[in-house]
Amino acid sequence: MENSVHTFRLNIDWKLIKLISQIDRFDASWSSIEKKEGQSLKQLKTIATVRSVGASTRIEGSKMSNEEVEVLLKEIDITKIADRDSQEVVGYFETLDLISESFENISITESSLKNLHNILLKHSKKDEWHKGDYKQHSNVVEAKLPDGTRQVIFQTTEAGFPTQDAMGQLIDWYFNDKETHPLVKCALFTYEFVSIHPFQDGNGRLSRLLSTLLLLKNGYKWVQYVSFEHEIESRKTEYYRVLRSCQAHRPNEDVTEWIQFFFNALGNIQKQLIIKLKSKGVETRLSPREKSILIFIENNAGCKSGQIAKRLGIPSPTVKRILPELIKQNLIEKFGIGPGTNYSIK
Repeated sequence: MENSVHTFRLNIDWKLIKLISQIDRFDASWSSIEKKEGQSLKQLKTIATVRSVGASTRIEGSKMSNEEVEVLLKEIDITKIADRDSQEVVGYFETLDLISESFENISITESSLKNLHNILLKHSKKDEWHKGDYKQHSNVVEAKLPDGTRQVIFQTTEAGFPTQDAMGQLIDWYFNDKETHPLVKCALFTYEFVSIHPFQDGNGRLSRLLSTLLLLKNGYKWVQYVSFEHEIESRKTEYYRVLRSCQAHRPNEDVTEWIQFFFNALGNIQKQLIIKLKSKGVETRLSPREKSILIFIENNAGCKSGQIAKRLGIPSPTVKRILPELIKQNLIEKFGIGPGTNYSIK
């Protein structure tokens, strides 16, 4: 069944309805889960924040690992964040933190979006001239080809009045459409925002932050305990392919493929959260050493037993004894054999 929403066409089929139902069913039980899992959720939120910050900035070219992001965020020294990667990481963290703590008070207006953009880029000297304001120059999306030349992948909205008009229309639609399901509206708002590309730089990062903001404002509070950005990073090629497949047919394009991708990603992180909550229940019976090893593996996927022993100061024989127990309890997975053996969270 084809529908028209804002300036888009989309096909609401049974597959899409099933995805929405699955996400909403879990959301309906979230209040009771939240009350029961208070302490576990604090730990999950800390881990998810690091993963979200690292993933979203890496999608845009940052080279910082989650471990490096965690070290930087533990003790932010504004005077020492001179390199661009660090500036982007701290800016993303501060914007995400603001959204997480104050989403109820952040209105979906042009001035609010400009303020979020200003916070996102506030540590970057390179971006001082344009942060918090709509773009002044064309910012087409390009791909760098092997021979060094560039190819235009997508023509964004022109700077000036066209961008101002498009953003005004987007926000008016979001407020006035009372019929479209909130999840569909979240997905479409994010898509249109990144398609307009209203700011000179930082549009991709801000679009993912807006996904979280809109989901939180619509009651999907569980999203802050698992990393949506990490899911996007793991499917980065597909993410860009789907976006550009739809954008190539602007205006009045069919965005069904994007909606399906967005909901599928949400469904995946929801399943990940359910698994993590179950494992946290098992974790309450673990010893302090077992817990520390599990947390280390969670933050350092692909680590080896020797790395675990060295970083945590636990004797190697003890680590080698504990790892099979964690595997048996379905908390971690073992990959490889011999010297190449490594471990990741289940």
